[in-house]
Amino acid sequence: MTEATLAPHPLKIAILVFDDVEALDLAGPYEVFTTATRMQQRLRPGAPVPFAVQCVARGMQPVQARAGLRVLPDADFATAVAPDVLIVPGGVVDAAAACAQTRAWVARAARGARVTASVCTGAFILAAAGVVTEGPVTTHWEDIADLRAQFPALNVQENVRWVDRGAIVTSAGISAGIDMSLHLVTRLAGSALSQRTARQMDTPWNPAP
Repeated sequence: MTEATLAPHPLKIAILVFDDVEALDLAGPYEVFTTATRMQQRLRPGAPVPFAVQCVARGMQPVQARAGLRVLPDADFATAVAPDVLIVPGGVVDAAAACAQTRAWVARAARGARVTASVCTGAFILAAAGVVTEGPVTTHWEDIADLRAQFPALNVQENVRWVDRGAIVTSAGISAGIDMSLHLVTRLAGSALSQRTARQMDTPWNPAP
């Protein structure tokens, strides 16, 4: 794989947060991209910072994750900068997928993003927002049948950690979001950085989906 060339300015990573988000769906990608930024300074001191991460919610009040963890958003839909990479985590997504404001922001952010990615049941939000309407996707193994039933035009893949369609990347459940995010680091900033990031996080990682 050809090594990616770092942009002169950090790529803006926006992670959607909402009540009942799965904590690791959010925290896994957050940890990958923030750790990658730290590791870049060890690999290439003085090189451009690769990523700037912010959590974006409908409002600025604390968001309560599925297990009770409280998250303070960095920005709301009105103030968030347009992201280069949009990450939509999963969890209990019924309310988020039904929220017109959330769907509208996800659709708008995805239109301008270089990559839009989902973790776990975040794929339901992408589909509800019209970001994915057909073609291959994946989600948590427990939700594959529901995703097929609700959005029959999607080709929902089983037994993969992630599905990369270029501008759209979807991952399987929970910890698969870490693998997918490391894959995105490879795409966006090179394999040396993704490998160093995985080593720093002490996580086993297979670059194949």
